[in-house]
Amino acid sequence: MKEVIATIKDMSKAFPTGPSQFWALKHINLQFVRGEFSGFVGPSGSGKTTLLNILGSLDGPTEGEVEVLGANVHQLSQKAASKLRSEHIGFIFQTYNLLPVYNVYENVEFPLLLLKMDSAKRDKMVKEAIAWVGLSDKIKSRPAQLSGGQCQRVAIARAMVKKPELVLADEPTANLDTENSHHILDTMARLNQELGTTFIFSTHDEKVIKYLKRVIRLVDGEVASDDLASGI
Repeated sequence: MKEVIATIKDMSKAFPTGPSQFWALKHINLQFVRGEFSGFVGPSGSGKTTLLNILGSLDGPTEGEVEVLGANVHQLSQKAASKLRSEHIGFIFQTYNLLPVYNVYENVEFPLLLLKMDSAKRDKMVKEAIAWVGLSDKIKSRPAQLSGGQCQRVAIARAMVKKPELVLADEPTANLDTENSHHILDTMARLNQELGTTFIFSTHDEKVIKYLKRVIRLVDGEVASDDLASGI
């Protein structure tokens, strides 16, 4: 039986809207095991990004419990949440969030600098991660010198460089054409298989949905369905 790495119990999330509240998520109950390649699917406003942010300890629930990698997200201090993210969770965003004045190597290295790792080990891990995404020949290039697909591959390398247990990907193909989208998804699926990393996506892109092994559909902040892909 696979190890459970995240559990959501009767979790709801509200945001203040003037004198009242808007409930972005309502009574969510989900569990994820190590090595999953799953995603929250739904239209804009369905709550999928909010749910991803809570799993990543970037936000907390209003009601209920969320446990990620043995930590109760709703009970973490800012410092403890930051430590959880820096040591165990990788993030991939649709806008890449690369540092424009840094080259590929420096952007991928950045998460390791926060871990205060020795330089020789850091150098080996950075070069390995850049090789994973096929950009060794662009190691000294800055983001402005790269295509959108290449920038997203740098973002994947940055998320994967510390070999996190969990990677959260928020609309990672939103700004990419079909060819680059498939390249990115093939890369993430391969890393999921080779490294056993758990991937959870937030998406409404049909190209991404076809790659997922588990599809969790959200409608108006509630889980409408939770299905394994056919043949899984």
